[in-house]
Amino acid sequence: MSTYRADPRDGVAWITGGSTGIGRSVARQLAKEGYTVAVTVRPDDPIDTLIEETRDMTGKVLSFPSDVTDEAGMAAAVAAIEAQAGPIVLAIFNAGAYMPVTGDNLRMEAFRQSFAVNVFGVVNGLVPVVERMRNRGRGHVVIMGSISAYFGWPTTAAYGATKAAVNIIAEALKFDFDKMNIRTQVMNPGFVATPLTEKSAFSMPAMMAVDAAAERICKAIRKSGFEVTFPRRLTWGMKLLFLLPRPCREMALQASTRWKTVPLIYLRRSSYD
Repeated sequence: MSTYRADPRDGVAWITGGSTGIGRSVARQLAKEGYTVAVTVRPDDPIDTLIEETRDMTGKVLSFPSDVTDEAGMAAAVAAIEAQAGPIVLAIFNAGAYMPVTGDNLRMEAFRQSFAVNVFGVVNGLVPVVERMRNRGRGHVVIMGSISAYFGWPTTAAYGATKAAVNIIAEALKFDFDKMNIRTQVMNPGFVATPLTEKSAFSMPAMMAVDAAAERICKAIRKSGFEVTFPRRLTWGMKLLFLLPRPCREMALQASTRWKTVPLIYLRRSSYD
């Protein structure tokens, strides 16, 4: 028997980091498909406009503010969603921070905050929601990764490390989640036009529009297997590049990102989506 796949008739879709970018677009798409979508963003990130945009759709969007770095707060958010909206059958861990790191500007805070949001922000929600899914005997978990998980890109010493970590978390847990009838998926997209990528200082090949990326993610939730990576013209090439010796990878990345043209003093900015 195949592992459970989420259906809007069965319960609620929960997504973290839904105020902007991919998360917002995915929430809108899921509402169009008929889901009641519980969106968790930080308390100071209102989503009133998203709720208004989806008001006439088959499904609806509800706001459950919380900070993903707050372990107790995330457990409380899961409890509130299920008490007020119904059982969570689809959990999408999308909230993410990108804090550029370069050798001339190493900062503990960049690593600390990146892991707090991108890794523990996933685990803080995963633990309480999976307990409930296990007790019900079914569920569907989606974790947002990145092609930066495959190997080191310029400025991604913190971000890429966190995305590699969540890929490993998803792979390791899948063995047991399969037995628990909980489908596990990890999304490893290439470059998507969001507030995060707007802050990048290097060239990003095969950039996708955010709505196109969201449609691909929602289609994958309905039909695809464990790892979903897109656009294939970029990401499959990255997978092949991983098999080559490191000097070959470095030359390819230098060429594709045009990193040699970027000044050593990098834009010292951070973003939290």
